[in-house]
Amino acid sequence: MKSRSCSTGLVIGILLIASLLPLSLHPQGYSIRVFTLIFLFAAMAQSWNIVGGLANQMSLGHAAFFGIGAYTSTLLLIGMGLSPWLGMAAAALLGGAAAALLSLPTMRLSGHYFALATLAFGEVMRVLANSWASLTGGPGGISVPFGEDSWWMLNFKSTRPHYYLTLAALTAVTGLFVAIQRSALGYRLRAVREDIHAAEVVGVDSARTKIFAATISGAMIAALGTLYAQFTFFFDPDTVFGIASVSIRVALIAILGGAGLAIGPIVGAFVIIPLEEAANFAFSSQAAGLSALVYGLLLVAIILIEPRGLVALLGLRQRWNR
Repeated sequence: MKSRSCSTGLVIGILLIASLLPLSLHPQGYSIRVFTLIFLFAAMAQSWNIVGGLANQMSLGHAAFFGIGAYTSTLLLIGMGLSPWLGMAAAALLGGAAAALLSLPTMRLSGHYFALATLAFGEVMRVLANSWASLTGGPGGISVPFGEDSWWMLNFKSTRPHYYLTLAALTAVTGLFVAIQRSALGYRLRAVREDIHAAEVVGVDSARTKIFAATISGAMIAALGTLYAQFTFFFDPDTVFGIASVSIRVALIAILGGAGLAIGPIVGAFVIIPLEEAANFAFSSQAAGLSALVYGLLLVAIILIEPRGLVALLGLRQRWNR
C-alpha cells in the first residue's frame, strides 16, 4: 500500500512538472515542438505495446491504422466541416475495424510471418493512398484547413495547446494500457505470450484474445493520427503510412524502451526522439546519410548493451514492477 501511494505521488508529481514546463518554453519554439513529438510518439508506441508487448505479436503495420485516422478526420473536416473531435471518434472506429479485419486472417500467424503480413497491409494502404488522388490528394498530400484559434476545431497558432493535447493523450493511453494489463484480458494476453499452447489448454481463446487487443490498439493509434494531422497541418501517404516513419519507429520506441511495461514506451520516446533530433542537427549538414548512420549505430549500441531495453539499462524494471 505504501509503495502504491509513493508511485501515485510520483506520477502526479511528473504530470505537474510536465504541465508547468511549457510556461518556461517559447510557445512556437523548437523545444516545445520536440516535447510534443515525444508525447505523441510515446502514446503511439504505448498503443503498439498492447499487441507487441503484452501479446508479443510483432506488428509492423500500425502505420495503416495511423494513416486511416489522419485521413478520416481530415477528409471529414474538409468535406463536411466536422470538428476533429468528431473526426477522431470516426477515425478510432475505422482504425479499430481495420485492425479487426486484418486480425481475422493473420492472428493465427506468429513471429516473422505475422510481421510480414502486417507489413504488407501497411504497404498496401500506402500505395492505395498514393493512387487514389481524387480522395487523398495522392503523392501531393493534403492540407488541414487552418482558421482562428479554437479548441473545438483544434486550430492553434501556438504549439503549446498541442503540447497539452499530446500529454493528455499519452496519459489516457497509458492509463488504458495499465487497465488492460491488470484486467483479465491482460492476463490472457500474457499467457498467450508465454506459451500459446498451454494457454489454450486451460481455456484461453488465443485468436479472440489477440483480435480484441489488436482492435483496441488499432483504434487508439488511429485516434492519435487525428492529433498528428492537426499538429502538422499537412501530410502525405508516405508520411502517415510510412513503414520506417511510423510502423518501425513506434515498434522501436516500445522495444528499446521496454516492451510489455507501461513505462517502456515513455522512456523509449524520451531517449529515441531527442537522439534522432540531435543526430540530424549535428550531422545532417556534413555528409549525406551521416546523421542516419550515427543514429542507427547508437541504437545498435543500446540493443547490444541491454537487449531488455532502456528500462532495464537504467535499473527501472524491478522498481516499476514493485
